[in-house]
Amino acid sequence: MGAHSEKEGAAGNYKGGFGFHPMLCYLEGSEAALDGILRPGNAGSNTGADQVAAIEAGLEQLPPSLAEGEVLVRGDSAACVHEVVDFCREGGIRFSVGHDITAPVREAIAAVPDSAWVGAISQDGTPVAEHPTRPRRAYVCELTEHLDLSAWPEGSRLICRRERAHPGAQLSLIDTDGWRHTCFLTDKEGEDIAELDRDHRAHAHVEQRIEDAKALGLAKLPFRSFAMNEAWMQLVLAAQDIVGFAKALTLKGDLAKAKPQTLRYRLLHQAGRLSRSGRRTRLRLARHWPWATDLAAACRRLDALPLPAG
Repeated sequence: MGAHSEKEGAAGNYKGGFGFHPMLCYLEGSEAALDGILRPGNAGSNTGADQVAAIEAGLEQLPPSLAEGEVLVRGDSAACVHEVVDFCREGGIRFSVGHDITAPVREAIAAVPDSAWVGAISQDGTPVAEHPTRPRRAYVCELTEHLDLSAWPEGSRLICRRERAHPGAQLSLIDTDGWRHTCFLTDKEGEDIAELDRDHRAHAHVEQRIEDAKALGLAKLPFRSFAMNEAWMQLVLAAQDIVGFAKALTLKGDLAKAKPQTLRYRLLHQAGRLSRSGRRTRLRLARHWPWATDLAAACRRLDALPLPAG
């Protein structure tokens, strides 16, 4: 999150930029932004206390029906710190976080026989090797028995994925014979490690949610005051919730999956005129606008929704 001027809390980050470094939580299976905390730009990615604070804030937003069931916290390798993992274990929460490929992990990968690798599956459940749009092959294996994971909570497992790198992609030392390796640490149970890998990789959806937040106003914070920028961030997250719920409840087809920029152009900026007659108020839309019928249909669906109880 960049800043082009001196603002309270703005600082240089590890990417060479200048601005802020927030921590955000999103609910999988929806476009809901649970919560987040604003931090200075030089705040570390793997600061366990900040991540725990963001997770706690996000958990408080869950309805009781969801909070009482099994909750899974997913994150990239920055979340693979003891503060986060221990917090999840103490709270009865499952975790699935990326894990760096350290020297012991490299040795474990090299020691795994070829027979231990099983075919990976894509998000739609089809084998990666047979997916029409992903011709390169991918496999997963479990490294738990080949490593000392005693420093992590009991039941922790380390899963490794290898897949063919894109042509021309730069490989690391462990990426041999054209295979690229990634690992994650989890305490989820189950013998289907391909399903565990698929579940963990769905964490990538958070990148789309962050891009949506930036399009709704999070790319730049407008105030000099840190507290006011914190409030701005919460307003952006609230707007993201409203847009997500509006799409789920009132839109169909491509518009139900549209990005904020597309919705802004097609629907939110659509010209209209309010007219009043016979004690009724009507919204008149321009007939020539290509998406006027879509907006009218969305309004009808909104009117047809039952009023909330109470």
